[in-house]
Amino acid sequence: MTTSRHPVLDAPGAAWRAFRRLTQLSFPRSYPIVQFPNAPLILAFVSGLVAHQSHGREHSAAQAVSYLSMAVWAYLELFQGVNAFRRLLGLAYTVSTAVHLASALSH
Repeated sequence: MTTSRHPVLDAPGAAWRAFRRLTQLSFPRSYPIVQFPNAPLILAFVSGLVAHQSHGREHSAAQAVSYLSMAVWAYLELFQGVNAFRRLLGLAYTVSTAVHLASALSH
């Protein structure tokens, strides 16, 4: 007897696999300079947009999530980047995020 998985129950797994395939897209293939955004980068962009459109506590929370997500993305690029360009990009954004965070904390 074979067991088949219900398509609705497997939807989260299928969506995750599709997202993972998307994040593997890059250009040029031989030395990726441009890649599809991964989860931390998408979260950083979305929370940055929310922070830009909000005020008060919501702004502060969204800004914090944006900084943290960008720091995670930069760390991943710095230590797990696919090539020297991506690792250098991670280093640049690590420094940039630290500067922005220091500036935000001083206000």
